[in-house]
Amino acid sequence: MADKFDVIVIGAGPGGYVAAIRAAQMGLKAAVVEKWTSEDGKPVFGGTCLNVGCIPSKALLEASHKFVEAKDDFDDMGIQAGDLQMDVKKMIARKDKIVANLTGGVAGLLKGNGVTSIQGTGKVTGANQVEVTDNDGKATSYETENIIIATGSVPVEIPPTPLTEGLIVDSTGALEFQETPKRLGVIGAGIIGLELGSVWCRLGAEVTVLEAMDSFLPMVDTAIAKETQKLLKKQGLDIRLGARVTGSEVKGKEVVVKYTDGNGEQEMTFDKLIVSVGRKPYTKGVVADGLGIELDERGFIHVDDQCRTGVPSVFAIGDCVRGPMLAHKASEEGVVVADIIAGHKAEMNYDAIPNVIYTFPEVAWVGLTEQEAKAKGLNVKVGSFPFAASGRAMANNATDGQAKIVADAETDRVLGMHIVGQHAGEMIAQGVIALEFGSSAEDLALTCYAHPTMSEAVHEAALAVDGHAVHMVNRKKRK
Repeated sequence: MADKFDVIVIGAGPGGYVAAIRAAQMGLKAAVVEKWTSEDGKPVFGGTCLNVGCIPSKALLEASHKFVEAKDDFDDMGIQAGDLQMDVKKMIARKDKIVANLTGGVAGLLKGNGVTSIQGTGKVTGANQVEVTDNDGKATSYETENIIIATGSVPVEIPPTPLTEGLIVDSTGALEFQETPKRLGVIGAGIIGLELGSVWCRLGAEVTVLEAMDSFLPMVDTAIAKETQKLLKKQGLDIRLGARVTGSEVKGKEVVVKYTDGNGEQEMTFDKLIVSVGRKPYTKGVVADGLGIELDERGFIHVDDQCRTGVPSVFAIGDCVRGPMLAHKASEEGVVVADIIAGHKAEMNYDAIPNVIYTFPEVAWVGLTEQEAKAKGLNVKVGSFPFAASGRAMANNATDGQAKIVADAETDRVLGMHIVGQHAGEMIAQGVIALEFGSSAEDLALTCYAHPTMSEAVHEAALAVDGHAVHMVNRKKRK
């Protein structure tokens, strides 16, 4: 039997490594188990987010946006940029360097906080026992007072489009293209599909997005979703709704995709095809049978409001449990669970988790949409403000989009905030704080905002809730 710990975390992604560090900071003897290794055999920390998800995709999104901005918008600002070219291989190399820096940084944080790193595949074999199998097949058991399962998720594969190296790829493969494909197909108009489609569309690819659902971004406020769809279409994304993929065939260096829509059976040919139809929890083989830890039919581990499984000493967080599959949600759950294990009272407000789509403009939201609020039987009032009326947005050449606030008509309590616009992902924090503190729309309206800023649109939207917006014609009668 190896060393005994106060807590062992299985998985070193944004949920796992944060939980381990927090536990160590609380004075607990903590260890983290990670099976992902680099080519030289060293453990790779950061999980999907840092390695093949959030961070690398944002590096490509930022680079491609700067390219298209320089190509299409600089001249309007008086900047003569000349004939621009994108070195795709250099862009990918920069992305890889950023990933290496961050994953190395996580390794340093774990070591600096005294967290023991255990390399191998972890499995919960008892209420206080974790078995780790290394790359050579050797299994070692570790005793621990508490266990946190943070094994994350993996991309969903679908039978009609089996992955084919270099041609039919998932979101990971889409981050490794060494040149811009001429014709790119994307299956799935969700967050990942739209972000990856945007990257390669900006660099010159003809991008077609095939979405089986008839509605665009159904989880987003309807007004924001409609505007987003219009803007992405204007940028060149061909988004086809109600398009259900039925099959694919690799012909040489091309992929022929068959799908059905309202007009019957269709067929398109692509040079590359990205499958981005969602993610599923990675929980297979993580828990031994008969322990009392339940998984649902989709593989999610059942937990209570404190992320505790059916075994009191075993917790689960992040993508492998209920709730949105978001890195920041996993991290916050990691902090909460570590605090609970350390004997503190802690809880997480699942009603105040922000979501962001990092297209341009960005789309961000938190809380209830107008439609969700009404479906709950709430009487709501809404205020919105277009960036077209914002001085800073004009100066930034970023007048697309709007900020929208949904409030309870009786209490004035902010129920949700929704933004499509430049830096929406940064501005949405105002909505998160408003929900966290139970703010009213009037609280935001009475707050002094710096001028000129993009955030003034949030201020004006709050004023508009009661018809008091200053910088646009009011459509409501003043109170």
